[in-house]
Amino acid sequence: MLKLFTETGWRFLWLSVLVLVADQYTKALVLDNIELYQAIQILPFFNFTHVYNYGAAFSFLHDAGGWQRWFFTIIAFAVSALVLWWSKQTTKQQIMLPIAFSLIIGGAIGNAYDRLVHGYVIDFLVLYYQDWYWPAFNVADSAICIGAVLLIIDMFKNKEEKND
Repeated sequence: MLKLFTETGWRFLWLSVLVLVADQYTKALVLDNIELYQAIQILPFFNFTHVYNYGAAFSFLHDAGGWQRWFFTIIAFAVSALVLWWSKQTTKQQIMLPIAFSLIIGGAIGNAYDRLVHGYVIDFLVLYYQDWYWPAFNVADSAICIGAVLLIIDMFKNKEEKND
């Protein structure tokens, strides 16, 4: 059993827990300290703005009537289970891939927890330039995006190594 957590990608699952804790902690701070729709300017291009996302990325299906809450929750747990299984398949020599998997798992579970408990995802990080605003996001979304970028980098890195 110890080998499972020392010689596979599961050795990075602490990162999933760290993402989950950081995500839920920051969301609790937002709930306790920022009114809904209140924006607090941090930098000339960055606000903390308390909003709810009833859909998926970029509020996709936010007005679908409620079924999307359960649909996205099921998808998050199914993807997390699949990624957890993939992570177990990685070797001790692989580092970037299991780190990417762990970031994705932590982020997916963080947002799924919000959907289960609140019925929506709490978002609060907003980037903008003049009148152009990037959709609000959170720590979990950031972890998922970083994990996805690392997956892409790993894919190209491994392709180059196989061609050598």
